This record gives sequence, C-alpha cells and structure tokens, in this order.
Amino acid sequence: MTHGRRRALVSTSVSAWQAARRFFRTPKGLLTIVLVGLIALAAPGEGLSVVTPGLAGAAAIAMLIDAPILWWREGAWVFPSGALLTGLIVAMVMSPNEPWAVTTCTSAVGVASKYFFRARGVNIFNPAALALVATFYVFDTGQSWWGALPDLPLPAVAVLIASGAFIADRVNKLPMALAFLGAYYLLFTATAFAGDPGRVAGIFRAPDLHAVLFLAFFILTDPPTSPTRYPDQIVCAAIAAAVGYAVFEWVGAAYYLLAGVLAGNLWEAWRRVRIRQRRAALAG
Repeated sequence: MTHGRRRALVSTSVSAWQAARRFFRTPKGLLTIVLVGLIALAAPGEGLSVVTPGLAGAAAIAMLIDAPILWWREGAWVFPSGALLTGLIVAMVMSPNEPWAVTTCTSAVGVASKYFFRARGVNIFNPAALALVATFYVFDTGQSWWGALPDLPLPAVAVLIASGAFIADRVNKLPMALAFLGAYYLLFTATAFAGDPGRVAGIFRAPDLHAVLFLAFFILTDPPTSPTRYPDQIVCAAIAAAVGYAVFEWVGAAYYLLAGVLAGNLWEAWRRVRIRQRRAALAG
C-alpha cells in the first residue's frame, strides 16, 4: 500500500469517527443510545432468539426503505437515523412473539407513512404510532411494550424514567411529557374513585405503567410531530391523554395510548396549518 493511499484511508477513518461522534451528540443519536440500552436490558429476559428476528427485521427494512429516498431528496447518502428509530420503537412495542415478518411489515408501513402523510414537508403522524395502529387491524398484532422493561424488577422503572426524562429534556419537550402523565393519571384516578377501582387498577401497574412512561417520553415527544412552545405542548398533551383515556373506556382497544398520540399529532398539524393561513391572510 502506498503512503498516499494509507493517508487517504486514515483520513477517511478519522472523518467517519468524527461524523459518528457528532451524530451521537444529537437528540437522535442520544435517543438511539438510550433505546439500544433499554433493549440490552430487556432482551435477555424475553429471550435473545425470540427478540432478535423482529428487531433486526424492523430496523433493517426501515433503513433500506428510507436510505434511497433520502439520497434522492438530499442528493447524497445520508444515514437514515429517523428510520432506525422508527424500526426500534415498533419492535420494542410489539410483542416479540409476533412473526418477524409482521414486525418487519409494520416498520415498513411506519417509514412509508412519513412520505404519504405530510404537510408542508413535515410528516403529520408519528410513524411508529401510525404503523402500530394500522397494522393492528390487518394482522391483529399484540403489543407487550417489552422494550419498556415491564418484566424487570421495580427499580427498572427508575431507569426508564431517568432515561426518558433525559431525552425529553434534550428535545425541550419535558413539560409535554409531564403534562400528559399528569392528565392521564388524573383521569384514571377520578375514574377509580367514581366507579369500580378494580376495572382500572391495571393502568397503575406493569406493563401498563411502563407503556405509558415509554410513550410519554419517547413517542409523544417526537419533535417533527409535536409542538415547540410550552403552552401548545400542554394542550397537545391534554388531547393525547383525553383521547387515550376515551379509547380505553369506550373501545377497549390495545392501542389506546397510541390513538391518543395520533390525536395529538392531528391537532398539531391543524394548528400549524391555521398559523400559516393567518400569516398568509396578514401578508395578503
């Protein structure tokens, strides 16, 4: 190997290392680290042979779909970090006992939905949430939220809360997550006092407790589909909590939490459209 070629390889390796370091300092990079950490904690209890096929399939298909689309839009190869996160979240929510092809298909639907449901260049719905609800009716899928550590001892909740609060704070959405949790548990606490407490007791225990924490910190706070201003975050969180509660009470569907997220996403998209319309009217 010539000296010039060796220098070129070293320079390329250094550039790649620097790019990786920059990525893992971004919110997406930090979320990737956190989700992988949660998977590392949860997977042994579920069984690595059970978890791996769906997890690998969901992550791989998401990136394979998104990478060429990003290349076409950006004019250069870009690491599909958003698609990877969608695949990981889909796999962490769905039951690991689902056939890997179903988990993979759900992940593919999530990534594709980013380009079908858009407003002014921004996706309207959280891709993972939309895909999980949509494929529920196609495959009758189960949702165990295993990636939220429901099968680990109680101290695991502290790990989930700490990592979730860290990510929500980094994307400046911690008020939204806390407002959602407050409204959500207020509604179910009022229901427990007003009626039969046993009917909603499961909401306060694993795995439902872990599911709502995971959703509040990692799904609801998705930057492209959630508000930036704190007052708007509070309203969006209240809508998500109210719709999730209503779907649980009146429909009883397993995706009641995700339905709340989609309702909040829809309200945020409508709010953005209204703002643009007002600005256009003032400019005209």
